[in-house]
Amino acid sequence: MTQPKKKNPFIELIITIVLPSIILMKLSGADKLGTAGALVLALAFPLTWGLIDLVRQRKINYFAVLGLISVLLTGGIGLLKLDAQWLAVKEAAIPGIIGLVVLISVWTNRPLIRLLVYNPTVVNVERIQHALALKQSEPAFESSLRRATMLLAGTFFFSSFMNYVLAKWVVQSPSGTEAFNEELGRMTLLSYPVIAIPSMIMMIAVFFYLINSARKLTGLDLSEMLHQGPEDQKN
Repeated sequence: MTQPKKKNPFIELIITIVLPSIILMKLSGADKLGTAGALVLALAFPLTWGLIDLVRQRKINYFAVLGLISVLLTGGIGLLKLDAQWLAVKEAAIPGIIGLVVLISVWTNRPLIRLLVYNPTVVNVERIQHALALKQSEPAFESSLRRATMLLAGTFFFSSFMNYVLAKWVVQSPSGTEAFNEELGRMTLLSYPVIAIPSMIMMIAVFFYLINSARKLTGLDLSEMLHQGPEDQKN
């Protein structure tokens, strides 16, 4: 059975972020597509790409669903000419809800850090758990998992706050106008260096905090803990 081709993240970035932003900034004039036409065309790119991805995967991708909801809300604010304040609320709501779900999972038996970071596709969970059992360090590591989950929730709350600040700072024109669409495109482009990259750095820091905790509690080194392939499961 042939494996599905891996998607090129650079191409995905162009289709879902760069092209919609350029369309909003350059084609919103009355002599071009107009505000509504440019917004509909810009939304068509990420919306269509997300739907195609869902069909190909044949399963619900919850982050893709959140992305589609975000796109639809953005389009609704512009097309219905709602107050631009709602754009800032929407931008903050998506990562805020994710952060809240991650934080709530701290008080469950399955903190979401297990799904997002501490899982067999990233680290050799079986080997780590075996080493923890030998050293009777499982309770201490569970505490580290919960702390890491709270830190992970913090990265989403940071993203939520920064999304709100960026939207309020950049988008100040009434929705449904050419200026609003231009500002929306500028905000989308700025969100990567201002929000996405710092958030990614914070998530990497959470990952290394968890790995360092596991190293201290198990005595394993980094190469022994990282998942390297199917052969790891046999060791």
